[in-house]
Amino acid sequence: MSKREIVAVSFVAALLISNTLAAKLIAAGPFVLPAAVVVYPFCFMLGDVLTEVWGFRYARKVIYAGFLANLGMVVFTYLGGLLPSAPVWPHQEAYMAIFGFVPRIVAGSFIAYMAGELLNSWSLERIRALTGIRLLFVRTIGSTLVGQIVDTGIFITIAFAGTVPNSVLISMILAQYAVKVLFEALGGTPLAYILVNWARDDKTGYAPRLMMRGQEY
Repeated sequence: MSKREIVAVSFVAALLISNTLAAKLIAAGPFVLPAAVVVYPFCFMLGDVLTEVWGFRYARKVIYAGFLANLGMVVFTYLGGLLPSAPVWPHQEAYMAIFGFVPRIVAGSFIAYMAGELLNSWSLERIRALTGIRLLFVRTIGSTLVGQIVDTGIFITIAFAGTVPNSVLISMILAQYAVKVLFEALGGTPLAYILVNWARDDKTGYAPRLMMRGQEY
C-alpha cells in the first residue's frame, strides 16, 4: 500500500468513526458538544496532508470517496436496524438510538462535510500558491479557519435551526468552531508536519509543482 493510500484510508476511517461518535454528547465546561469533536478535526488535518503532498485533485477524489463510504454506512446501519430482532437480543432501542437517524441531521452532516472539506483543501492549495512549500502552519491553520466555519455553520444550522433559540445556535457554532481550530493549531498542525515530511518521498504519488516568482516549488 502506498503512502497516499494509507493517508486516504486513514481519512475515510476518521470520518466514519467521527460520525459514529456523533451520537454521544459530551460536556466541555459550560458547552455541550458531540463526541465526534475529538476525532473529526483529524479529517481536516489528513485532508491538509493529502492536498499538500498530492494536490487538490487527489484530495478531492478522497473526499468524494469518504462521502460515498459515509453514505453507505448510514444506509446499511439504518437498514440493519429495520431487520427483525432476535428474541434473545433486547437492545433494539439502544441500537436505533445510536444508528437511527433524523433526516435533517444526516442532510446537514453530508452537506457540511462536502462544503467544508472541499473548501479546506481548495484554500490550502490557494495559500500554497502564495507561500510555496514554506510556512506549512499558515496553510493548515488558514485553511482550517475557512473550512471549519463553513462546515460547522452549515451543520449546526441545518440540524438544529428552529429547535433551539438563535442565541444557543450561535453559541453551539462558535464553541465547536473554537474547539476545532484550537485542535488544528495545537495538535493537528504539528502532526501534519510529521506526516507531510513522511509522505513527501512517496514514489507512487506526485507532488504539486507551482511556479512562484520565477521559482518552481
